[in-house]
Amino acid sequence: MWLPIFCLTNILIVIYFFRRNVKIKRNLEFEIQDLNEKINVLTDQNSKEFKNKDGLQKKISRYQGLKKIIEDINRNLSLEFIVDTLSDIAFTLITDNKGTCILYLVDKQSQSLSLFKTKKEDKKLIIKLKEGDMFDHWILKHASPLLIEDIHRDFRFDSDALKKQDSRPFSSLIGAPFISDHKFLGILRLDCPSPNFYTQDDLRFLVTICDLGAVALENGEYFQQTQDLAIHDELTSLYTKGYFLERLKEECKRSIRQNRSLALFMLDIDYFKNYNDKFGHTAGDIVLKTLSESIASGLKDLSPITSRFGGEEFCVILSGMDKKKAISAAERLRQKIEKREIILRRQETGVTVSIGVAVFPDDAKDEDELILRADRAMYEAKQKGRNRVCGI
Repeated sequence: MWLPIFCLTNILIVIYFFRRNVKIKRNLEFEIQDLNEKINVLTDQNSKEFKNKDGLQKKISRYQGLKKIIEDINRNLSLEFIVDTLSDIAFTLITDNKGTCILYLVDKQSQSLSLFKTKKEDKKLIIKLKEGDMFDHWILKHASPLLIEDIHRDFRFDSDALKKQDSRPFSSLIGAPFISDHKFLGILRLDCPSPNFYTQDDLRFLVTICDLGAVALENGEYFQQTQDLAIHDELTSLYTKGYFLERLKEECKRSIRQNRSLALFMLDIDYFKNYNDKFGHTAGDIVLKTLSESIASGLKDLSPITSRFGGEEFCVILSGMDKKKAISAAERLRQKIEKREIILRRQETGVTVSIGVAVFPDDAKDEDELILRADRAMYEAKQKGRNRVCGI
């Protein structure tokens, strides 16, 4: 009798421990599952914190780079340097030299955008729209920054119309205006073939570049205007004598390095005093301006460097000209000037010039002697009856 009871007791004990082990195992499984979930949450949080830390480090690096470059810009008033540096900041720090960076400045006369600088990942890429596309015009119109994640999905713009305007492959872009003291100066824009390439952080950084850059741009434009006034004659817009002499010295050095000749024309208006005496000094100014226009148009294919040398005298440098070609070009110019009519006080009149031609290095060993030779040739033309070309 005791044996069955003993066996039954053992069976019950085995069943108890089996059930207990199953329960413990289930509890362990639940705890392991819960622990895995916590590990996943912590891993996800850690990943986010790492990304945030990485993103924060990227922002710090960007703004440190921007601070240094803006300091450099403010020490250099060259407009070309400022434009090049601003576009380089955006292209390097935002896109890591991917896609395309375009900088437009506003043309003061037409008040339209004018392409000034580009930086491209694909060096063979051609920017056809020199005055901007629909996105640039939107920024110009609204004076606001623009972020487009995918131009094919943005309801504000007609991507089909864009294809007709510009065949460049791009899907996303950011752009921001340069505005200083409520004056619109230009646009800095980045675009990329990949959609969703740019973020709000990228746009905010671009806006910061443009806000800081606008002041530098305005200073650069004022500096360039000051330089232009210093080297250009106020009446004719031709180069001043001082600047022209510097250029002549440089061109003579270049002529020696490249082993090619250089021609110098010296022009003097015939009987200029008569215009002032007969029609007044305002008429004399009209004659001077008209002559400067005739020189520019008559020699435009030859890339002339032209100066109002003093009073009614003008000088022209033509590179790559031997004596025969120079005399021929001077004669064509003389005829063009002679044929042009000028209206002074409702009277039709005209103007003629005497032109002296000298060639470097055939006629002179340096720029000073070249001027002297051209001047003597001009006076020879005067002595022979004016309205003619003479060469040494």
